[in-house]
Amino acid sequence: MNGQVVAEAAVLLQQARQIYDGDARALAVIDDLADRLDGPLRIAVAGMVKAGKSTLLNAVIGEEIAPTDAGECTRIVTWYRYGATPRVTLHPLAGEPRTLPVTREDGRLVFQLGDIQAEDVDRLVVDWPAASLRDLTLIDTPGIASLSQDVSGRSTAFLLPENAPSSADAVIYLMRHLHASDVRFLESFKDNAAGKSGTVNALAVLSRADEIGAGRIDSLISAAVIADRYSRDQNLKPLALGVVPVAGLLAQSSRTMRQTDFEVMVALAGMDKAQRDKTLLSVDRFVRSPEPAGVEQGAKASLVARFGLFGIRLGVALINGGISDPTNLAHELARRSGLGQLLQTVAALFQTRAEALKARAAVVGLEALLRTAGTAGAAASGDAARLLTAMERLQAGAHEFRELKLLAKLRTEGAGLTPELATEAERLVGGRGTLPAHRLGVAQDADDDAISEAARASLNRWRLIAENPLTEPSALDACRVVIRSCEGMLAAIPAAAPARS
Repeated sequence: MNGQVVAEAAVLLQQARQIYDGDARALAVIDDLADRLDGPLRIAVAGMVKAGKSTLLNAVIGEEIAPTDAGECTRIVTWYRYGATPRVTLHPLAGEPRTLPVTREDGRLVFQLGDIQAEDVDRLVVDWPAASLRDLTLIDTPGIASLSQDVSGRSTAFLLPENAPSSADAVIYLMRHLHASDVRFLESFKDNAAGKSGTVNALAVLSRADEIGAGRIDSLISAAVIADRYSRDQNLKPLALGVVPVAGLLAQSSRTMRQTDFEVMVALAGMDKAQRDKTLLSVDRFVRSPEPAGVEQGAKASLVARFGLFGIRLGVALINGGISDPTNLAHELARRSGLGQLLQTVAALFQTRAEALKARAAVVGLEALLRTAGTAGAAASGDAARLLTAMERLQAGAHEFRELKLLAKLRTEGAGLTPELATEAERLVGGRGTLPAHRLGVAQDADDDAISEAARASLNRWRLIAENPLTEPSALDACRVVIRSCEGMLAAIPAAAPARS
């Protein structure tokens, strides 16, 4: 079904191109929407200052290419997309784009703006040959609620533009704890007037999760409890599809582990436990201590800067638990950082729904164009009216859009269903992921027979609910959408799968 909605959106763009033939500004908007429809899903990484956005972005990409210090580049919206050849392109507010030199310092990519100030830059575009960027374009945004109104305004203007759809299809929002500013931003992102199709397309991340437990090895367990509580918070639940705890620094450094990191951890693992625990009481004590023997202060300072005490303690525990290879240690640290859960959640909630989200962005963009650009001449006005009708028909009839609308309604109003049924409906329309296993709550490796049986059981159950005279009239539309989702899952099962009697 997703391919169908993208094809229909492409037809709408072609019709709009004919209406605005000769209008260079309008055609540029339509071309941008077409590129967006054909390109990878766009996910913005947002959050308040020092939330760990660039660090998490590096972890997802698997390279230290996003600047994490407080330099000029962290004040600029930066796009990271796949490219066969590394390249950094600066797009100024005025003038032609220019290529910046690509340099590395201590394993990190360094951006040199030259004589251009950050406030004169519209965006940076980083093309990088990372496999993780083939299906996703990641967008790093300046900190929200910054002391600098200019810096904060850049993120707001990019993510919440007036009279235009957001340039991001979805957002990963980082927070250290649930703050009123976080709720206000997510409310704005969801209720953006130009994006009024009614969808929840944000995922919250409890970043720097290791700090919650003061760097103890069990810090992420405590963070998971808090994240679960936040996910059920009545202020946050209508605005984000979930809350995932991640130790961002550990996630980044484990994905870029160096041989020297491993060697220092091995040396620490070889120490007497009581002495090691004393050495790791604080950063200062660890760096200044003569232990472990033969390890220079510079190596220890680098290790603590890259992993933090939490990552060091966890790495040492894993080595003492039997891991003896740096590659295996890096993989286990990445898994325990929460990065794996985040990537799985992003894939389930956004990437499997990428076509619908991109098509939605194209339709919302066309709506904004028709509202702001106008049309000249009676013929063009008539064509525009017909285009608007076709857009309304697509939004009302495309099941993908109806699922998105119902998902938002279930998280805000309940759609007239009991809490139990609302939770089930949310799952069946893709609120936990759009693959059949996610929707039906069956095992990820379930075969076609198991999926068919579960889908048929759900279909029959929701048909009975819809036919029940006690079902609230306001809930009938939700029932129809759920029933259609169940029918879609059954229709997608290969015909060769044997039917159960």
